[in-house]
Amino acid sequence: MRSLVAKRIAAIALSFLTSCAPVPQDPPPARALGLNTALPPMRTFAPQHVSGPSRANSEIMEDFLDLTFRMESGRLIPRMTRFEAPVSVRVVGEIPPHMIDDLRALLQRLRNEAGIDIFLTGADTASITIQAIPSETLQRAVPRAACFVVPRISSWDEFLTARRTPQVDWATLSRRDRAAIFVPSDVAPQEIRDCMHEELAQALGPLNDLYRLPDSVFNDDNIHAVLTPFDMTILRAYYAPELQNGMTQGEVAARLPALLARLNPAGQSRSGIPLNDTTRDWIESMETALSSGPSQMARRTAAERAVMLANNFNWDGTRRGFAHYAHGRLQVGTAPNRAYASFQAADAAYASSDNTRIHRAHVAVQLAAFALSEGDAAEVLRLVGYAIPQAAQHENAALLATLMMFQAEALEIEGRFSEAQAVRLDSLGWARYGFGDERNVRARQREIAALRPWLRG
Repeated sequence: MRSLVAKRIAAIALSFLTSCAPVPQDPPPARALGLNTALPPMRTFAPQHVSGPSRANSEIMEDFLDLTFRMESGRLIPRMTRFEAPVSVRVVGEIPPHMIDDLRALLQRLRNEAGIDIFLTGADTASITIQAIPSETLQRAVPRAACFVVPRISSWDEFLTARRTPQVDWATLSRRDRAAIFVPSDVAPQEIRDCMHEELAQALGPLNDLYRLPDSVFNDDNIHAVLTPFDMTILRAYYAPELQNGMTQGEVAARLPALLARLNPAGQSRSGIPLNDTTRDWIESMETALSSGPSQMARRTAAERAVMLANNFNWDGTRRGFAHYAHGRLQVGTAPNRAYASFQAADAAYASSDNTRIHRAHVAVQLAAFALSEGDAAEVLRLVGYAIPQAAQHENAALLATLMMFQAEALEIEGRFSEAQAVRLDSLGWARYGFGDERNVRARQREIAALRPWLRG
């Protein structure tokens, strides 16, 4: 299940940052905003060369077992289950433009990188049904989910009848025959694509998410937008002939070393110590910090506890970084200096590994907002200069467009107007994919432009 609350904090909500920026007395000139520029055609990502995972097989083995034999709640799964190939996929409901193209690209990746015999069908039945429905309908049924997958059913009506019954309990499966994925039909193209990547991967394979993973969509921080080389390795192992439906954890563990050596020989020569598990109290603290229900004070207290726990357990990378990131976001409106310090701490935590470069790119947006509000164009350009290639490599159009909008504002402050206009125009093509509706694109432009210190310019 792709978490709605984590998605919101992993996304860039700049409206919180405008509270620490100077407020212009007069509206910024249209030249700076680019609001008179017609939106260019939508831009999308071309297929990229994909390498293997960059971690040791000893780590990947522990991750595979924890992903496969536990639910997100911590509940144990008694046996491994998967579909028997070939796997058919159909799409029904209110299908928006670009959804089918994105799905075809995803299925091609699953065939090429994960070795799964999977295909799109126009038949009335399929192994996996993807149904697009209005987000309001989806969230009325499952308020905390941006999208989700359910076993043993093939339609929304079946889900409404079967929910809260053993029929849709993954732990009761002995094999996978049918599953339904529900995605919102009325959101940005990128959000629908991201949902299909995560939910189709979970329909096929692991059911768990692990906060410790730096290089995977199977992480509730939702930093990664599309399936990674690590994820494809996990799925390739899931559907390898060495493993079978109904195997216990012990049986799978006995076969994994040789299997991973065959699939990922480079991982044999890498050294790595499997990371310790994430405690329930840290997870619960993060859930409180990310939720909209508790008071702001309760959320800030929970985030502070998550930071403290991460420090006590000597965690680095994803967990410490995400705790600081969440804490910073909750401090912006009331204590901007503390927020800035938290974002710097998040950046430092993410800087400890090459596997968290995209995480740093998310933090760069927050730091760039502070730099832009101070009129420090050079610092903005430094931050986005690192982050833009990461956003492009990880196929995050919303992040890429936002970073380019910051770049355009900084170039304009430096008087480099023609460069600024070219970057701004390019950003709008990516924004159409990342944010969807033109109103959302223009709102992001206004948010970023409003951070500029017009009164001091």
